[in-house]
Amino acid sequence: MDKEILLSNIDKVHTTEMGIDRIKKNLGLDTNDVVEWCKNKVLDEGCNICRQGKNWYCEIDNIKITINAYSYTIITAHIIK
Repeated sequence: MDKEILLSNIDKVHTTEMGIDRIKKNLGLDTNDVVEWCKNKVLDEGCNICRQGKNWYCEIDNIKITINAYSYTIITAHIIK
C-alpha cells in the first residue's frame, strides 16, 4: 500500500520553524517537539493515511496532518471540524 512509503521514510519527516509555530497554534500543543508528536500520530495504527497529488494526508483523533510527499516536510496540521 502507498502509505508504507511514508511509514518507511518516517525518519525523514521534519518541518520548518514557521511550521512548528503554525502546528502548535492550530492544535493548541504545549510541546517542544512538534515533529516527534506528529510522527507518533502518523505511526499510530489508527491513523488513516492517503496520498493525493504531492501530499500525504494523515487523519487521526480529529486531526489532519499534511506532509509533502517529496521532501517529507510537515506542511501543516489542523483540527478536523
